[in-house]
Amino acid sequence: MSKSATPEELETTMLALVAERGAGKTLDPTEVARALGGDHPDGWGPLMQPVRQMAVRLMKEGRVLILRKGRPVDPDDFKGIYRLTLPPKPEN
Repeated sequence: MSKSATPEELETTMLALVAERGAGKTLDPTEVARALGGDHPDGWGPLMQPVRQMAVRLMKEGRVLILRKGRPVDPDDFKGIYRLTLPPKPEN
């Protein structure tokens, strides 16, 4: 795998991993980076900022939720360790 990933690869991988994890479960963003960059930190480390940027975009689109300490965050203003999950399904 290359050290760079296209936005399409980031989006596809993130959505697939979050969906695979399922509702009510969370995903560590490093899992997205490792899926694209491999297990060595030199491969996945540089992807962490693009992964975060994609997570923010997808949260704004309502496709993932970013959680910090188990609670949804403001996608424009969060720091530190975070996790990803599926948004709740709308109730009919």
